[in-house]
Amino acid sequence: MKGQLKFIITSLVPPLLGVWGQLGLDTNTFSCTILPKDGHSPKKYLFVFGFALPCAVIIVSYSCIYWRVRKSKRKLESRSKLSGQTAKEKEEDSRLTTLMLTIFVCFLACFLPLMIMNVADDGIRFPWLHVIASILAWASSVINPVIYAATNRQYRAAYNNLLKMCKNNPVTRRTTWGSRTVGQSSNNSAHYPDKRNPLKAQEKPTKL
Repeated sequence: MKGQLKFIITSLVPPLLGVWGQLGLDTNTFSCTILPKDGHSPKKYLFVFGFALPCAVIIVSYSCIYWRVRKSKRKLESRSKLSGQTAKEKEEDSRLTTLMLTIFVCFLACFLPLMIMNVADDGIRFPWLHVIASILAWASSVINPVIYAATNRQYRAAYNNLLKMCKNNPVTRRTTWGSRTVGQSSNNSAHYPDKRNPLKAQEKPTKL
């Protein structure tokens, strides 16, 4: 994360100083981006590199994770003297593969259109396509939690526990039911006897 932040800051220094392109508002796409200066801009190179590098990192990282999981399972099988995979282990492997493929496909669906539009349509002949591509890129920040919840039972259980905690939070309950409780206590106070002084509650007014 720190490396990506350093790369972003470093890559924006030339446009910020006006050495290679310049930062500004593009009225066609309603976005603050890198505008050409003297006919030159690093925008294409940054988008290609900014897409290719994370894509390569995701492929290598998930491949290492999958290989590590498979290696650990083989060690467990050899220790327990089991031959082959059980149905449960095959199901877990299938879920892990599905999870990694889904995350990678969603990454391509979110960022590939933005890269293509900024490289292929540098003259912005189709502004609405740029807007849609930007929306897809912004949507990537909320997709992964949904993917984890849809493909992993443990994540769904964790989300359910979190929702239950928020629902049973005393502050939330007091805020939600506070006005109703106060209204009921004020309306019902005349119909219930005084528990602190039962003798007083039993007294009846004498007739004159």
